[in-house]
Amino acid sequence: MMNPAVLIASVYVFALAAFLGYQVISRVPPLLHTPLMSATNAISGISLIGSLVLAGSAGYPELAHILGFVAVTTATINVVGGFGITDRMLKMFGKRKVETKEAAK
Repeated sequence: MMNPAVLIASVYVFALAAFLGYQVISRVPPLLHTPLMSATNAISGISLIGSLVLAGSAGYPELAHILGFVAVTTATINVVGGFGITDRMLKMFGKRKVETKEAAK
């Protein structure tokens, strides 16, 4: 089904990417987590497009379609969550409405 050398190389790349991603995120100060999430939202959008292509392509085994569907679902959740967090962050820096004593009465 799959060449063992390709499978081992793929698992190696995945493990290296997971380790590197963890190391990068763990070293980011908590103050910068929200802007970092906003910046990586574009990367999640790219992975969403790639997973849509994989899930809808013909000629691949059924496992590829199932994994493509899982990738579409998780990437969509990540993109929507990223936009939600970005919107919330931008609202923190917006102008606040100041109530006057006349408006309160």
